[in-house]
Amino acid sequence: MNKEKSKSITWKKRTIRLILFPVLMLIVYGFLFAVLPEKAIAAFKSSGKVFLNITIPLGFVFILLVIFNLFLNPAHIVKLFGKKSGIKGIILSSTAGIISMGPVYAWYPLLRELRKKGAANYLMAIFINSRAVKPFLLPVMISYFGVRYVIVLTVVTVTGTIVAGYITGVLSGD
Repeated sequence: MNKEKSKSITWKKRTIRLILFPVLMLIVYGFLFAVLPEKAIAAFKSSGKVFLNITIPLGFVFILLVIFNLFLNPAHIVKLFGKKSGIKGIILSSTAGIISMGPVYAWYPLLRELRKKGAANYLMAIFINSRAVKPFLLPVMISYFGVRYVIVLTVVTVTGTIVAGYITGVLSGD
């Protein structure tokens, strides 16, 4: 009986936390709309844009999570991203980081799931750090800095991500 009561209290706390923020925001917007309607509308539009900018990458990551959970079991994850995946894991992790889009925090749920299934910390660090290289920005960088500079910078950045990944792995007990 004690366990059921504890679960009920936990569920109530989660529900209150989930509802509390949106309700408070509605109250704040309602108050602002009553006092400064033009600014409240502008603030609401701005918040809507931020919400949409966050929703798209999070939706993409959610879809990837569903696909990973459907098609990849822990053995596959360990083979691709495990501690013994070797150069293949480094290349895959680095490439995935380079081509990934959206804000980095949108990728955290996916990385957490991969970690639970056996992915190595150093490969996740390589993924996160590799996001510094963006292929769609390379032409702009070349026009400003030249081909030689961009090639050197990209090679140094990718090499640095691998070194930082290994240091992260060593320090985190990988």
